[in-house]
Amino acid sequence: MSDVIFTNQDQHQIAAHGTTEKAILDQIDIFQRGFPFAQLDRPCTPGDGVTVLSPQDAELLESRYAEAVAAGRVQKFVPASGAASRMFKSLLAVHERAGDIDWSQLKTAPQDQNERDFLQFAEGMERFAFYQALREQLSQQPLCLDAALEQGQYKAILDALLMPSGLNYASLPKALLHFHCYGDHCRTPLEEHLMEASTLVQDRGGAARLHFTVSPEHGELMMAHLEQARQRYEQTGAHFEVSWSTQKLSTDTIAVDLDNQPFRDREGKLLFRPAGHGALLENLNDLQGDIFLIKNIDNIVPDHLKAPTYTYTRLLGGYLVTLQQQSFMYLEQLASGDVNPSALKAIRQFAEQAFSLSLPATFEQQSHQEQAELLFRSLHRPLRVCGVVLNTGEPGGGPFWVGHADGTTSLQIVETSQVDTNTETQRAILQKSTHFNPVNLVCGVRDFRGQPFDLMRFTDPETGFISQKSHEGKPLKALELPGLWNGAMAKWNTVFVEVPITTFNPVKTVLDLLRQEHQPAPSARLDDC
Repeated sequence: MSDVIFTNQDQHQIAAHGTTEKAILDQIDIFQRGFPFAQLDRPCTPGDGVTVLSPQDAELLESRYAEAVAAGRVQKFVPASGAASRMFKSLLAVHERAGDIDWSQLKTAPQDQNERDFLQFAEGMERFAFYQALREQLSQQPLCLDAALEQGQYKAILDALLMPSGLNYASLPKALLHFHCYGDHCRTPLEEHLMEASTLVQDRGGAARLHFTVSPEHGELMMAHLEQARQRYEQTGAHFEVSWSTQKLSTDTIAVDLDNQPFRDREGKLLFRPAGHGALLENLNDLQGDIFLIKNIDNIVPDHLKAPTYTYTRLLGGYLVTLQQQSFMYLEQLASGDVNPSALKAIRQFAEQAFSLSLPATFEQQSHQEQAELLFRSLHRPLRVCGVVLNTGEPGGGPFWVGHADGTTSLQIVETSQVDTNTETQRAILQKSTHFNPVNLVCGVRDFRGQPFDLMRFTDPETGFISQKSHEGKPLKALELPGLWNGAMAKWNTVFVEVPITTFNPVKTVLDLLRQEHQPAPSARLDDC
C-alpha cells in the first residue's frame, strides 16, 4: 500500500468525487506495480471459440428474439458521451497552424498527413451531410462556401465548421453531428439510433427504449435534439422512451506523475480523470434492465444499408434468448438440489459446449454436491453474445482463449496493450488472431429468477490500462478501469458469434463519412440536403 499522505484539501476533494482514500491508494498501487498481462492461450476461431450460426436456425432465432422484444425485454444502451474532437484531429492541427501555412501551395504540395487529410476533406466537401449547414453558416459572414474553397479561404471554412463561433463541431458530441443525407433532411447518429430502435426494440405497445450515456455539458443539447427528432420519427408508430445518464464522478481515477505520486495542478489540487468505457458498467448496472443491445454511437449507416445490421442483431438476440432458456432450466434444476448423475453430465456438456466452460483439473475428484455447486456458480452469471468480424486490420480488441492461474481458460476480448508482445509465444498467438471486436453485443443481465444481477461482482479489477498523458504542459500517467467489453465483463458467460463486416461501419475520423457506407442512396439528392 502506498505511503502517500493526503492533506485536508485532498480529503475534501476525494469526498466530493464520491470516492475514498483507500480507493485512491489502491489506484496508486496499480500505477506502481502495473497490470498483469493477459495470458493468451490461443485465438478464438470458427469452431473453437467463435460460433458460426446456421442459416437453418435463422427463423427460430428471429422468432425468439421477436418474442422477447414484444414482451418489452429489450432496449438499446448507447455510449455517447465522447466529444467529436478526435474526428477532427487533422483539421484541428491544420487550423492551429493556419498562420504558418502557405495556402496557395497547399493544393499542390501538402507538407504532412494532416494537410493531405485536409485536402481530401476539402475536395469531398459536397459529399458531407453537413455541407448545407456549413454553407448557411458561412453565408452569415457573408461568405460563399464555393468561393471560399476556390479562393483558398480555408481558415474561414474551418472556423465555421469547428469553432464555437460556427457550428462548433469539434466540441459537440458525435451524437449531434450531421452524418447522413436523405434528400429532404439530414440525420445525426442519435436519430439513426432512434430509427434502429423503432425496428429492433419496439414492443407490442409501440414503446422503443433507449439509454444514452452523455457528458454533463451536453445533456441539455442532447435532450433538445431528441425532442425535435421525436416529431419526425414517432410518426413511424414508435413511442421512444429515452433515458440518459452521465459517467459518475466516483468512477474517475487519480492521475500520477512519472514517479507515481499524485499529480497536482497549478493550484495544488489532485487531478482526477474519466476512467474510460469501463466506468459505464455502473450506468448499465443502475438501469436494472433485462436484455441490452450495446453498440457505439458512431457505428451506424443510412437506412438503405441497415438490413444486415437488423438481421444479425435479431440473430444475436435470438441466440442469447435460446441460451438463456436452456441455462435457466438447468439452474432451476440445480437450485432444487434434485440432480442425478445423468442430469449433471448433461448440464456439464451444455456449459462446456454453449459457454466454452473450462473446468478445473480437480472437478472429477469432487463430490456430486460440489460438482453441482460449481456448475451452478458457472451458469449463474450475466450473459453476453458478442458479434465478431473477420480481422481486416481495423484497430480494436479481438476474441481469445485466456489462461488463468487455476489452469482453466475463458473467452475474453483482449486489446493489444494487454499482451506482452516482447514474449515470442504471446506475440505469435496475437498475430494469429482471425477476428476482432466491433462492439456489437447483446447482453442478458437478469438471472433465472428474473432478478437483476449485480454486475459489479463479475468484473476483473486486474484488467486495465495505464497511459501517458499531459496536463498544463506536464507529463502524467492516467489509469483506465477495465474496459466495458474487456475486464468489466470478464466474468460473464461469453459467446462469440461471427457476423459480416458490413455490420461494422464506425466513424473515427471525418473522412470516414466519405466512405460509400455513409453516403446516401442513389435516389437521395445531395443538393436537397
